[in-house]
Amino acid sequence: MKITSTSCICPVLVCLCFVQRCYGAAHHGSIKVTRNQTRHVEGETEVHHRPKRGWVWNQFFVLEEHMGPDPQYVGKLHSNSDKGDGSVKYILTGEGAGTIFIIDDTTGDIHSTKSLDREQKTHYVLHAQAIDRRTNKPLEPESEFIIKVQDINDNAPKFTDGPYIVTVPEMSEMGTSVLQVTATDADDPTYGNSARVVYSILQGQPYFSVDPKTGVIRTALHNMDREAREHYSVVIQAKDMAGQVGGLSGSTTVNITLTDVNDNPPRFPQKHYQLYVPESAQVGSAVGKIKANDADTGSNADMKYTIINGDGAGVFSISTDKETREGILSLKKPLNYEKKKSYTLNIEGANTHLDFRFSHLGPFKDVTMLKIIVGDVDEPPLFTMPSYLMEVYENAKIGTAVGTVTAQDPDTANSLVRYFIDYNTEEDRYFTIDANTGTIKTAKIFDREETPWYNITVAASEIDNPGLVSHVPVGIRILDVNDNPPELAREYDIVVCENAKPGQVIQTITATDKDNSANGARFHFSLDEGLSLNPNFTLRDNEDNTASILTRRRRYSRTTQDIYYLPILISDGGVPPLSSSSTLTVRVCACERDGRVRTCHAEAFLSSAGLSTGALIAILLCVVILLAIVVLFITLRRSKKEPLIISEEDVRENVVTYDDEGGGEEDTEAFDITALRNPSAAEELKYRRDVRPEVKPAPRPHPSSSLDSINVQEFIKQRLAEADLDPSVPPYDSLQTYAYEGHRSEAGSISSLDSVTTQSDQDYNYLGDWGPEFKKLAELYGEIESERTT
Repeated sequence: MKITSTSCICPVLVCLCFVQRCYGAAHHGSIKVTRNQTRHVEGETEVHHRPKRGWVWNQFFVLEEHMGPDPQYVGKLHSNSDKGDGSVKYILTGEGAGTIFIIDDTTGDIHSTKSLDREQKTHYVLHAQAIDRRTNKPLEPESEFIIKVQDINDNAPKFTDGPYIVTVPEMSEMGTSVLQVTATDADDPTYGNSARVVYSILQGQPYFSVDPKTGVIRTALHNMDREAREHYSVVIQAKDMAGQVGGLSGSTTVNITLTDVNDNPPRFPQKHYQLYVPESAQVGSAVGKIKANDADTGSNADMKYTIINGDGAGVFSISTDKETREGILSLKKPLNYEKKKSYTLNIEGANTHLDFRFSHLGPFKDVTMLKIIVGDVDEPPLFTMPSYLMEVYENAKIGTAVGTVTAQDPDTANSLVRYFIDYNTEEDRYFTIDANTGTIKTAKIFDREETPWYNITVAASEIDNPGLVSHVPVGIRILDVNDNPPELAREYDIVVCENAKPGQVIQTITATDKDNSANGARFHFSLDEGLSLNPNFTLRDNEDNTASILTRRRRYSRTTQDIYYLPILISDGGVPPLSSSSTLTVRVCACERDGRVRTCHAEAFLSSAGLSTGALIAILLCVVILLAIVVLFITLRRSKKEPLIISEEDVRENVVTYDDEGGGEEDTEAFDITALRNPSAAEELKYRRDVRPEVKPAPRPHPSSSLDSINVQEFIKQRLAEADLDPSVPPYDSLQTYAYEGHRSEAGSISSLDSVTTQSDQDYNYLGDWGPEFKKLAELYGEIESERTT
């Protein structure tokens, strides 16, 4: 079978067809001869060998995007068995057979009915079959062939990543690579020049260029300055067909920004500046700003300001604001217009980040001169001293001058000053001040021992401008005068032993004085001279603010005199000296040999009766023995108990006694005799006798005749309520017992107490009907009745 294509008829494709045929002959063979065998048909066992027939075929091509009114002719199938009589039928199967590709089953002509797109599918694989139209038997074996979609230039190049944003440092060398752009073309790169792209620059010259083959964008000028122009918009075009006429093209935009480098030194706009600062400016406050301009940005524009010289370098300081890049001028010392009216500063502004590639552009710093004019301000009066210390004696008369404060107007006007005390505390009212002279005087009498120090505040203002006020602290010390006599430092308990010897020191005394050490630091001790010579004791001044009490005779007797009174006189060394008298009490005591006190008053009383220590111990021992005997006797009597029942034959009622000590001496409530009474016999409420009630209880109403009908449960509840509400109840639990016998039994008494002296005719046989609980009682009374009858 021959397969021919008419595409070679097109003059444009003559060369292509020649190459394709040579390619097919080399790989597939222009004529493929196969030995065909027929299949077994209807029981035939022999195999019939046909004469050698063959398919002659090549690859078919169909142009994409065919837009003609008629189906596009693809090629022709032809078998050597076809004699042209229509007996051969051609069948086409495979991809697109019957839909895209149709075949004339008589002539074998293949047509394409649809417009194809190579970019969606590049080729189709089909199968050709030639059969006998009469017998439907295959005349040739089935053959496979390919229909390729032939590319045409129907796709323009595209920049899939555009638009682009890129940066490049300013002042870069010419030819510095900025960015590589790439365009893609969907056409067949192996066929013709449809996918061969060439790059060119449409916009952005002469600043940038592009490599036509690689698409690399480069700088095209030297020293591109960001400060002159920062942003560039470059348009790049990509054209296929190697850039020839008729090729398709696409474009993209590349936004290029020049980044900053430190190629511009800072510059002050002016070489001379002038700044006005009032003399009232506070130390540490900002008084002005100055700024050097730098065309760079970011860290390249950072700078530092310094004062390099000038007569105000010690008065002013400068710092740099990181945000605004301004120099902040601050005050280090207070200004005084009257002393200095202006200052001159040389201020330098320098970059902190340098790029040595551009050091040739000049020093990256600048200097300017700043003149500061000090403004005159009406200031408050100025005291001659920052604080004052004054002194005045206590007990000084009211109106005594303490001291003088002085203030002046620091301005050139030198206005008059008035003084007054700032009465913030009560202490300030102890003094007055002369408004014109500033002399401070006392307004009250002082006592140094009560308040030794006063702190006041004096204010001064100008007469012409009372609103300007200044203050100064004044401390006033109260000086001491000798106005307090000395006194004993404490009360002394002086003891002298009975066996004391003459000249023995029994006590050392000292004194104290409320005055300070300048008045009364030296004390003098002596016995009161108004009395006669003391024969028992004497006093010795130790001349160190202490004195010693000494004995003057041998032995002292408590029985004769147990207490001595010794008046003494104490004087200080002040001017004038003051003195006071005191009386010391000396007790006579019995002491051991080593001087330790054994006893004083108690033993002295017993000794006068003539009793010795041994006798006292014997008496105390006898008293203890007698107490022990009494306690033992009482205990033995309480421990003796009577039996509950004397014998079974004794049927008399027995009173059983239980010894219970109760809750102690204060517990008289538990065994109140009223608790054993019948509720009908209670006449009044019995209160606790162990605690005196703080609140007088309300009077209790007398019981009426209705008490006979009170239930014992109601009686107990009433007692509990009274105990809970009783204000005299002690703060501990108290057990209250109510032994209630109840009303008289309707059965009557079964007591035999009344039958001791008289005979009873009562029949006790009914006791046998009371049940097993009364069986024993029935037997007892039954026996008694029988004996009585006998």
